[in-house]
Amino acid sequence: MVGMADGPAGVSGDWRSAARGRGPVRYGPPAPQPGLPVLPELTAVLADAAGRAAPEPPGGGEAVHEAACRHWARRGLATAPENVAAGPGAPALLLALLAAYGGDVMLPRPCPAWWTPQVRLLGRRAYHVPTPAECGGIPDPYALLETVRRVRAEGGDPRVLLLSVADDPTATVPPPEMLREACEAAESAGLFVVSDESWRDTVHRPYDTLVLSPAEMLPEQAAVLVDLAGSLLPPGWPAAVLRFPGTSRGTWLRARTLDVLTATGALVAGPVAGAAAHALDEPDAVAGRAYAAAVLHGAVAAAAHRELLAVGALARPPQAGRHLYADLNPLRAGLARQGVGDAMELEDWFGARLGAPTPGGQRFADDLGALRVRLSTGPLLGATPEERLATLGARDPLGLPHVRGALDRLGSVLAGLAD
Repeated sequence: MVGMADGPAGVSGDWRSAARGRGPVRYGPPAPQPGLPVLPELTAVLADAAGRAAPEPPGGGEAVHEAACRHWARRGLATAPENVAAGPGAPALLLALLAAYGGDVMLPRPCPAWWTPQVRLLGRRAYHVPTPAECGGIPDPYALLETVRRVRAEGGDPRVLLLSVADDPTATVPPPEMLREACEAAESAGLFVVSDESWRDTVHRPYDTLVLSPAEMLPEQAAVLVDLAGSLLPPGWPAAVLRFPGTSRGTWLRARTLDVLTATGALVAGPVAGAAAHALDEPDAVAGRAYAAAVLHGAVAAAAHRELLAVGALARPPQAGRHLYADLNPLRAGLARQGVGDAMELEDWFGARLGAPTPGGQRFADDLGALRVRLSTGPLLGATPEERLATLGARDPLGLPHVRGALDRLGSVLAGLAD
């Protein structure tokens, strides 16, 4: 093969050391956490539905479907309920969709840690394509076309391109023209596009950042996946929705996906479905919390970004999410003095000093030898729920002692690596 089919990237090792005899997928890094208490309005909705004993049907019920349609309509994607499916989190839906569609999968490098295991669990090949210099989340279009050509020439069967319009791990948003070029390359290569838009509503400056969906550019050839834990629900309430193309092929694909969800018992819990429908409708309290949290994480991410640049480290300016992706290769000499020579060692060393998970780039299908880590902003908001709520409501969150102290600790760790 052409050397692009990687092993199960992003899934090896524990945070500190891998336990013998245990599957490595269990030690993959979790998504960056919000660091904020559950919104009381959502707690009330869940509590009201707690007595519901009946499960949701496979693919979700009418209330979630209709709320998802309204959610997408507010973002310019007209959607019919019969083109929607819901599941207990994005991994369950993606696994069902890939199982239904078939074929090998093209992914950007780096990519979310949980994507590649989904492909591998199905016995398919994952081919990682470099991202453009300007952003993550999408493959370089020319590299995509060349990789597809080589893979097919050597007997591979790429059929799907998985990408993200607001990326974990790089925290970037692809410029519209670059996203369009990637979509055109996928169309030219005959690839079905799956757009993970879970972080779309965590953009730090929504009035300055234009986020488009491949479903706008390839309406008959793209599906949209949204994990509600990205911005609307707590991580412990698993729910996600999937939008299929409104075509006969899309109808067939949805039916096959529901078959897989049924066979695996991947159903949304009834009380969670009620909270999901409520959150998808974005009442004032939910929308307000999501907006305030995105702005807060953006401010803290920007401050952490400044700490990195001050010592010569590299990172794309964070635009979305609760994290940033740091490239510490310019500090390689200082890290070598600490006995750190690759991303796995960097993960352990950095995490021990910050007291928070800092997964290395190898978790995200990046090169092991490259000294890259994902830094989360959630741990910088405070150590207790009370501190985090105070941070959320502060006029100047960066001026709070607990936030300033956490940023200073990051800066001190980085400064110790500078020559």
